[in-house]
Amino acid sequence: MPRFAANLSMLFTELDFLDRFEAAAKAGFKGVEYLFPYDFEAAEIKQRLDAHGLTQVLFNLPAGDWGAGERGIACHPNRVTEFREGVDRAIEYATALGCQQVNCLAGITPEGVSDDEARATLIDNLRYAADKLEAAGILLIAEPINTRDIPGFFLNRTEQALAIFDEVASSNLKLQYDIYHMQVMEGDLAPTIEKHLDRIAHVQLADNPGRHEPGTGEIHYPFLFAHLDRLGYTGWVGAEYKPAGRTEEGLGWLDVARG
Repeated sequence: MPRFAANLSMLFTELDFLDRFEAAAKAGFKGVEYLFPYDFEAAEIKQRLDAHGLTQVLFNLPAGDWGAGERGIACHPNRVTEFREGVDRAIEYATALGCQQVNCLAGITPEGVSDDEARATLIDNLRYAADKLEAAGILLIAEPINTRDIPGFFLNRTEQALAIFDEVASSNLKLQYDIYHMQVMEGDLAPTIEKHLDRIAHVQLADNPGRHEPGTGEIHYPFLFAHLDRLGYTGWVGAEYKPAGRTEEGLGWLDVARG
């Protein structure tokens, strides 16, 4: 059975953020992930992790002004300095929290920037981040995101991401494969996971349509969980979905997955 991590940016939102760690542990999750830790002191988060026996699985590099609609700056040519400063900040938090991987959000292609220029900027930034994180013992991952939920998001398909990774040419850069996003963009989930398993370091899930919990849509999650086991996937699976109701009421899928 895969190891499941609760995404605390989307689950247990009935509670204040720091109280969600206890709720995740009580629900049976062994790990947690979320968008960003930077609004809190690392020591506050570490105390919650330790108190509830949780592993910090993942968070994102700083991604610009999230409240204003920015979704990453790694493809923005005029914000390279800001991106690199964000890498340093992420290393500080990841080191303090014992987090072994961080995710880079490529961002929405800026107005007036060509695809070629955005691509070149992303490659340079990924190479910089991969090298800097490797020196700190932290893996860099990056994910394609569907352009229905985030119009204009630059990195949006598996093969596109891996072609860019090939140009970065770092062994410290892997794929975050989000089942929901890739169902929207390309489907063919099981064969794609199998084909690229050696390049996938983290998996995330939600059902489609609606981005709710497994079992609410078209994706056959019992098959996919068994498929991951058959393939020998040893990473985490992040539960990054919008509960259809209260979080606890929609966790039946987790009991089924555990058998």
